[in-house]
Formats: sequence, structure tokens, C-alpha cells
Amino acid sequence: MKAALDRALNTLRADVRAMRAYQVHPAAGLIKLDAMENPYRLPEALQQALGERLGRVAINRYPGERTGELARALAAHAKLPEGQGLMLGNGSDELISLLAMAVCRPGERVAVLAPLPGFVMYELSSKYQHLDFVGVPLTPDFELDEAAMLAAIERERPAIVYLAYPNNPTANLWDEAVIERIAAASPGLVVIDEAYQPFAERDAMGLMARHANVLIMRTMSKFGLAGVRIGYLMGHAELIGHIDKLRPPYNISVLNAEAGLFALEHAEVYERQAAELRAERERLQAALKTLPGVTSFPSQGNMILVRVPDADALHAELKSRGVLVKNVSGMHPLLARCLRLTVGTPDENAVMLEALRAALT
Repeated sequence: MKAALDRALNTLRADVRAMRAYQVHPAAGLIKLDAMENPYRLPEALQQALGERLGRVAINRYPGERTGELARALAAHAKLPEGQGLMLGNGSDELISLLAMAVCRPGERVAVLAPLPGFVMYELSSKYQHLDFVGVPLTPDFELDEAAMLAAIERERPAIVYLAYPNNPTANLWDEAVIERIAAASPGLVVIDEAYQPFAERDAMGLMARHANVLIMRTMSKFGLAGVRIGYLMGHAELIGHIDKLRPPYNISVLNAEAGLFALEHAEVYERQAAELRAERERLQAALKTLPGVTSFPSQGNMILVRVPDADALHAELKSRGVLVKNVSGMHPLLARCLRLTVGTPDENAVMLEALRAALT
């Protein structure tokens, strides 16, 4: 048995065996403020209506027309201009993987570039496809280092530049003029990841209209459907058409597509939830400024990055008090002593603030 297992393991790529898997921490019994989820569920009447609707879906059939209808509904929701296309992904993660596949050229060096700290899947998906990932550190206040970015683009000639807008985990929006110059200088795709767009004061749709190499990636997860796993990629129709060839034919289930359509039909409910979370974010920011030893950074997402005296100890203390936040202090040197707090409901935020006060005083 051992010899057979060793032979089987040896068929796997050595770099895959050496990788660490993306970790999802258990949250049972805790107030979950670690993953930037929308904390609000649908009103009970809409829950019942959605359940009845899903019960009528023909789950004995492969997904078909309804996924096409979802793509058209998302295009209308995003106000996608004429001449632009949209493709669906099983969350943004699948889209990032498909983009890596689309630019991979076996036997050639292909670079992918992104600011750091940023979303870890840009680097992981690059490594899965044997692409060279190049990270460019942000400035100490988490802004784009324009000179370093432009120099890296000139040196590396990346096939993809990822820009999360707002960024994760720093939660800030970057200078529009800097992003415009990066887009103009890039020889390949510039993917603007707008996962947190429902909470931000601006987006990059105008940039996409001005630059044919700019794609915009969004998700319905932060909209309020994290469990449904629907992402979408927008850009020039010809570009999207080629990338879409790599998409598995049935990557969006009929149940997920129906849930997505239902949500878009009730978009005003989710828009109210996003407005409530934006207002709660500002209340939380004000409260954090009163806590000793806490530095909170500006946010345009549904999360707030804070620097504290001892991130490891505070993370453990909050967990012992029933609150789970994200310890990002080990992700990058710029994030030393930092925690990322998801904005929750007023009650959840009150419990988190009480736990923070108790731990810090």
C-alpha cells in the first residue's frame, strides 16, 4: 500500500505537493467577521419565495438558457456599454484561474503582476499555471507606488496586471489617474477586481470604455450571495469571447443561476443592505478611533484594516470572546500588527467593539 501511494504521489507536481492550501477557518459558535460577507439574510417572505422558486427548477437537466439570462441580467445591472461582453464564473476565483490559463504559453516565461499586499488568489492561480508572479509593494500608507509599478511593467512586460479596487485587505481605493497611466503602459490585460464595488464611491467602468485591454471583474458574493458562487468578467466583446472558450460548459448550476436572477429582481433589497453596511462602516470607524492603541485605515469596502499593539494576541483574545476576525499580520511586512475587521450588523459590531475595549484596556 505504501509503495503504491508513493508512486501515486509522485505523479503529482512537486510544486503542488509543496503548496499550502487556501485556509478557511472554522467559525461555528462565533460571530463571523473574517470574510467580508454580507451579514444580512433575505426577509422571511423573500426567503420563502426563493425556496418555492428553487423547488420548481429542473435539476435533472444541465444548465442551459437560464445561465444566459443571468449573464444578460448582470450586464443590464452593471449598465454594460454596447460592444462589451460578459462571462460568468464560479465565483471570481474561477475567473482568475481562467485568465491564467488564457495567457499561459508552455515553454515561455509569462509574468503576472499585482501590488502587494493584495488578494492571494492572483499569486496562487499564477503558480498553478507556472506563470511568474511579480508583486510590487504598496507605499507605507497602502497607495500604489506608481514609479515602481511602471518600472515593473516596463521590465516584466506582464500578460496580466491585477488591481483590486477597493483593495483587499487594505480596503482603500487608489488614485484614478495612476490607474489610468498603468492601464496605458501595460502591454497585456489589466484586470480591475471590483469585488467590493457595492460599498465603494466609484468604479472603473469609464476606464474600461477608454482602454480595450481593461477588464472588470465583479462578484455577487459581496452583493449578498457568497454561498451562491457567481462571479462575472466584463470587457471588450472579442477579448471576453476568447477567454470564455476556457470556461467549463456548465460551471454555473441551475440553482445558482436561479438564485442570482431572483436576487437581481430584488436588487433594491440588497442595495438597502449595502447602504446600511456603508453607514455602519462609518459608525465603526468613529468608534475605533476612541480605542487605545488602535489605528484604523480608510475604507471603501465592507471591511476595515486596523493596526494594533499585538495582532496575534488580540486575534486570540477576540476569538475567546466569541468574535472571529482576520489576522493579516503575517501576510506581508506592510501589514505588521494588522487585523482586518468585516463590517457586520449593528449588534455584531457592538459585540466586537465591546470585546476590543475589554481586550485593549
